[in-house]
Amino acid sequence: MRNLKVSDIIEITDGKLVCGNPNYECCKFSKDTRDINKGDTYIAIKGQNFDGNLFWKQALEKGADCVIVSSIQYKEQDLHTFKDKNIILVEDTLEALYKIASLKRSFYNIPVIAVTGSVGKTSTKDIIANVVSQKYKTLKTIGNQNNDIGLPFTILNLKDEEVMVLEMGMNHFGEISLLSNIAKPNICVITNIGTSHIGNLGSRENILKAKLEILDGADDPIIIINNDNDLLHEWQNEYKDKYNIVTYGIEQSSKIRATNIELKEESSKFNCEIFNKNTLEEGIVNVPVGGEHFIYNALSAIAVGKVLDIEISRIVKGIETFELTKKRMDISNLKNGVKIINDAYNASFEAMQASLKYLGELKANRKIAVLGDMLELGDYSQKLHEQVGEEVVKNKIDILIGSGEYAKYIIQSAKENGMPENMVYYFEDTKEIIEYLNKIMKQGDIILFKASHGMKFYELAEKIQEESEN
Repeated sequence: MRNLKVSDIIEITDGKLVCGNPNYECCKFSKDTRDINKGDTYIAIKGQNFDGNLFWKQALEKGADCVIVSSIQYKEQDLHTFKDKNIILVEDTLEALYKIASLKRSFYNIPVIAVTGSVGKTSTKDIIANVVSQKYKTLKTIGNQNNDIGLPFTILNLKDEEVMVLEMGMNHFGEISLLSNIAKPNICVITNIGTSHIGNLGSRENILKAKLEILDGADDPIIIINNDNDLLHEWQNEYKDKYNIVTYGIEQSSKIRATNIELKEESSKFNCEIFNKNTLEEGIVNVPVGGEHFIYNALSAIAVGKVLDIEISRIVKGIETFELTKKRMDISNLKNGVKIINDAYNASFEAMQASLKYLGELKANRKIAVLGDMLELGDYSQKLHEQVGEEVVKNKIDILIGSGEYAKYIIQSAKENGMPENMVYYFEDTKEIIEYLNKIMKQGDIILFKASHGMKFYELAEKIQEESEN
């Protein structure tokens, strides 16, 4: 382990030391003055609507020992006031962040696991990290901090960890390439190729290309893929002789495969078959979250565990004890006997499909789906929302409630596919959803909330929970 020195930062960023000690070691980094602790290094990120450079003095006053800034105004009095601090001036703090994180990464010769995919990235990252932590000290992406700011700051938090698990998200071409070149992963996990951000990228084939940018910064990586995903299956068939690919799946013949699956309301169980050359290893795996999609997440974690030579008993324990990030299949039992599924952190067609399938398989008095818009689908918006309506009917949902510009197509499609009109409701104002649910909820009902993050349907679920406690 080696900490970054002020001199390292100046050299890698071509920066200027306004005042301070070149040998000072920067151990912990922050971009938010509200969270500054004594001894932190503050990086003043400038975005479209916010300029962290305006708060450099506040960061130092709150205990930061070093600030990395651009285009700030300072006086001689400031240099006297902060004479025992370190002020580094760079041309662009965001570009500086990338370079500093890349340098920090180069100090560590450890496995770096990168996780991407259209859906399930965060839960997959969480379950992989929990498996890896059964044997190694592990640093992982917190929450969904998977962009060009969150990922570098995660790397800058490296201390004495032995493995790093990083989530990589994107909306456009080039974004994962940037993250991969910073992180230099040696194990790359791709969960699936769906329709998220298809409005930006134009086709699922282009989404595959964007996700494969995960390989751009990798040197001879091990690639772990969901072999049941059609595009990933085709890709591995074409490139299996070029790359070291580990496949997992349920339907397709794969190196890691789930059989004898038992799906329950809030858990699942399966037999895992691990094929290694001419040998077969088996184990019974319990997943503490319901839904077939979490079996796929578990399979990816098993694949990572085997690559890192973790014993199957530890892998199984890591899966059995992992916890989901909030608002992802967050299940609550209300006092009135109603069950709430808050899965509204984000949504794509594939995520909607999986959640509705899960809801449809549950035993309940009534199955109620509260659905909102899926965003960033562009020209595919109407078609994919109509397909969600078909999924509602296919999974025999009892009551459908929708709100949002594109949710109207879900409502319309459900009706056209045979759902009774008196079981389908649309509200312009989401507050009306709360009022309506409070009127109709009965003991034994299960209510699913699902929409893209921008719709804030997770707030509806939280509101229902709060009101049930009063």
